[in-house]
Amino acid sequence: MSPRSTDLWSYAEIARHIKVQSETVRNYRRHGLLPDPDTHDANGHPRWYPDTIRAWARNRPGHR
Repeated sequence: MSPRSTDLWSYAEIARHIKVQSETVRNYRRHGLLPDPDTHDANGHPRWYPDTIRAWARNRPGHR
């Protein structure tokens, strides 16, 4: 299955996936702990493919 633009996640979707607040995800990015965005939306906001985040989440900080 190939990624589609409709399958892109924002900070909110990432936060829901890993069960934290959106601000925690933003802090991960500020500290270089989140993968680089796969793309940006029309407003310049970062977006990630779910598979990018799922792979990262398996090894994310504090994840056991």
